[in-house]
Amino acid sequence: MTPSTVVTPELAATLRRLKLGQLLDTLPERLALAKTSKLSHAEFLQVLLTDEVTRRDITSAARKAKAAGLDPNMVLANWDPTADVTYDQHVVDELASLRFVEAAQNGLIIGPVGVGKTFLAVALGHIAIRRGHSVWFERSDQLFKRLRIARLDNSLDTEIRKLLRIDLLIIDDYALHTLDPAATNDFYELIVERHRRASTVITSNRDPSEWLALMTDQLLAQSAIDRFTSAAFELVIEGESYRDRQKPVVTNTG
Repeated sequence: MTPSTVVTPELAATLRRLKLGQLLDTLPERLALAKTSKLSHAEFLQVLLTDEVTRRDITSAARKAKAAGLDPNMVLANWDPTADVTYDQHVVDELASLRFVEAAQNGLIIGPVGVGKTFLAVALGHIAIRRGHSVWFERSDQLFKRLRIARLDNSLDTEIRKLLRIDLLIIDDYALHTLDPAATNDFYELIVERHRRASTVITSNRDPSEWLALMTDQLLAQSAIDRFTSAAFELVIEGESYRDRQKPVVTNTG
């Protein structure tokens, strides 16, 4: 390291006081770059500040993703293109563009167990957070259980209002079980109140035509399902479960 790239203790202390201590990790490299590229003072400052903005954006997105319940590993970059599943790439691209969120439309991801429905839904959540949207992910059974408990302490209205304010609500594994009257009513209220106002993504093993039989009040169910599907892009994933490829294998040590 040349003398010109050495960061003095005084500079390090100043950066930390300004809460810019993270710049110390790359500052020697940036000083060397400034020298070899003959950057002006303004250009060098732009490089440093861009580094800091990028770092803060990444940190903020990771924090928001965790708060939203998103698995940090379920991002599109980690999607396995060799997986033995079939789907319409055009629909995936459309959903990934997030135009449906900007238009307050929905996404429906259908397929058998283990084909990556949750993975893609969570990946959309990560993209939405990076674009500045609010996101909430929750498995449907946990969601309706939480709302059922909220009824007992009179906080249901508060919880529903929170969900209505979310830009992208992701409900995972919907319609695995029969919905009781309370869950049916909550689903109806969420879908109807969010219709054309905010976006909802639902993953399910069942086609919407099968949801009706699992909901207690058929009139509420039909109304909610009709509103949701009328504004939804539908992605059907078919194939074998990727979990079969994750089974442990006995290693022959002999």
